[in-house]
Amino acid sequence: MSEKEDDLAKEIELLRSVENKGTREKLKTYTKLCGPGWLQSAITLGGGSLIGALSLGAIGGSNFMWVQPLAMILGVIMLSAIAYVTLSTGQRPFKAINNHVSPVLGWGWLGATMLANIVWCLPQFNLAYGAIAQNLVPALPDAGKEGSMIPILIVSFCVLSIATFVVFSYGKGSKGVLLFEKTLKVFVGLIVISFIGVIIKMSLSTDSLLDWGAVLAGLIPDFGALFKPSESFQAVINQLDQEKATEWTNKIVSKQRDSIITAFGTAVGINMTFLLPYSMLKRKWGKEHRGLAIFDLSTGLFIPFVIATGCLVIATATQFHANPENYVFSKSSSIVETAKGQLGEKAFNELGDDKESTLETIYIAMQKEKRANAELELMTARPSQLELASSLEPLTGKLISQWVFGFGVLAMAVSTVVILMLINGFAICEAFNRPDDEKLRRIGCLIAGCIGFFGPIAWGKLSAYLVIPTSVFGFTLLPIAYITFLLLMNSKSLLGDKRPTGSAKLRWNILMVIATLVATLGASWASYGKIGWAGPGLILAFGILALIFRSKPIKATE
Repeated sequence: MSEKEDDLAKEIELLRSVENKGTREKLKTYTKLCGPGWLQSAITLGGGSLIGALSLGAIGGSNFMWVQPLAMILGVIMLSAIAYVTLSTGQRPFKAINNHVSPVLGWGWLGATMLANIVWCLPQFNLAYGAIAQNLVPALPDAGKEGSMIPILIVSFCVLSIATFVVFSYGKGSKGVLLFEKTLKVFVGLIVISFIGVIIKMSLSTDSLLDWGAVLAGLIPDFGALFKPSESFQAVINQLDQEKATEWTNKIVSKQRDSIITAFGTAVGINMTFLLPYSMLKRKWGKEHRGLAIFDLSTGLFIPFVIATGCLVIATATQFHANPENYVFSKSSSIVETAKGQLGEKAFNELGDDKESTLETIYIAMQKEKRANAELELMTARPSQLELASSLEPLTGKLISQWVFGFGVLAMAVSTVVILMLINGFAICEAFNRPDDEKLRRIGCLIAGCIGFFGPIAWGKLSAYLVIPTSVFGFTLLPIAYITFLLLMNSKSLLGDKRPTGSAKLRWNILMVIATLVATLGASWASYGKIGWAGPGLILAFGILALIFRSKPIKATE
């Protein structure tokens, strides 16, 4: 027996030894063996989660604390189902979908995953440079400014080198996998600790507006935000005439709705559904690991995600939601236009460091209704990571607001690049039906990483052509992936006697149907907002094609 097989046998024996023991013993054992769930954290805690949290905090304040935890609960349900199917059969999901459901769904799932990996890798390099140039080393030029190309390329090269080293360690046997997972745990830990540090420092500040009562109350779901503005907005809307009030009501409800739907969409992406089963199979997990898999997702994915994004929402809500002291006045088009009218466009453009104070003075002097309109523009503007860090500096000091926060954002970017490269390696191997080809896997990893390397150079030019269709395609296919695994969970030809029965079958189906319905409604709404009825039409088209090209039933795997 090889060392790898011996380690696996010991692991299985350990799991069997605690199978009938109490919760404490199980948790103690599971904690030692968990791993793939942390990989899920490393990908979901990226630029999408950062932007989503900033948006939720700014537009909804603490009232939206419930959104991301609920979104992740539904995601964990579906990922647990994917884990159950994979560990029960030992089959690679791509093959199982093609053989037992439909090759249309299988190849669509694979194609959307690969496209998403490559394109979503691009902005992570921008995020990494932004964290360094804006938070850690302000002397560096901002991306896009003259003289910024050389430092951008140096930072991008360092990120790619680190990511490549970490990803390549994944192919060096079981020890390489464990080293890889431990490295990712460090990245995730840095992210979580960084943002917790910011919140702790805010709580200790006497000048902070942080209200823990409001934060706890915000954990209770309020679906009214899908249909009406929050109270903070309503007080300002009431100062407008009827026509303008109606216009702003519709605009704010739309922004709130988009923020909630985006949070649900970015909590679990299409490529996360691809990563989980292959990372478990890589560790040679089997049916004995099903309980461990659910624990792993609950601790390695759910807890870090909820803590990190919750801290970001709290900080953004406290600093920007209905807080005039930290408004960025240049984000209000009406204030800027008024300033240009009063000062002249040339004089306005020549304003230096005094621009914000000048705009604030103009804002204060505006007539009541015009000022209310400008305030709503400011309240609905999403702050950047730099604006959030800068607003925190008076409360937390430069060390916490810039360095600790900056390291958290940098860890977000690097860990996401690592995981996107890893997933693309798995996907390339599946596309060529060579799952154990280490050279091919590394080539797949480098395809995503090397294209992402050029993100800071070509991102602006490529974004209009790639980001929108890829995001829509990937998000639209997410409910298709959910429906696929819902069908696999109930597939007698695949699971045989391992298919859940009785109350277990009822529980699985109720939870999975709820998660699938939410994903479908969210994807339909989001894609409709970007490309009209073509978005929901994609979901319907995939469903029809899957029905037409169904797989012929085959005998269950023994």
